[in-house]
Amino acid sequence: MIGEDGLARCFWGGSTPDYVAYHDTEWGRPLHGDDALFERMCLEAFQSGLSWITILRKRPAFRQAFAGFSIEAVAAFDAKDADRLMADPGIVRNRMKVDAALHNARVAADLPSGLSELLWSYAPAPRPRPATRQDVPATTPESAAMAKDLKKRGFKFVGPTTAYALMQATGMVDDHLAGCHVPPAG
Repeated sequence: MIGEDGLARCFWGGSTPDYVAYHDTEWGRPLHGDDALFERMCLEAFQSGLSWITILRKRPAFRQAFAGFSIEAVAAFDAKDADRLMADPGIVRNRMKVDAALHNARVAADLPSGLSELLWSYAPAPRPRPATRQDVPATTPESAAMAKDLKKRGFKFVGPTTAYALMQATGMVDDHLAGCHVPPAG
């Protein structure tokens, strides 16, 4: 897709100004840090069944509601916090997803080596960028293994498709299409 600015972007990356900014500056860029990856894991889970643009536009409200996605802070949330979140019109109010986020914070807080190290251990070796939209998988053996391990450890809302979306968003894989103006992370 060629944007109004003349730049080639992935098929989804130029449809709205929000997507342009996200595509050009965040998506596919390596992201490390337990809290940063916890945020992305939560947002990918909240996105399940919804459009990513919905989550992207609500991200500031999510950050405020979830204490900046500090694992330590969210792990300490209680039933009153869950009720507060369910009453917050700025976020996606789905009880199963809210409960999963709080539960996942508690699980992440107990990881001996941290969430970042665990998630990045599933990053595959670099590969060529996909040539077409049809060449972008929904899942991979690595995302299936990540999801299986996360579930075994007690995480919720982390299936292989969500795990792969997390890998794409955080630069564990580079699924910018060949020809996209965004340079490979280096």
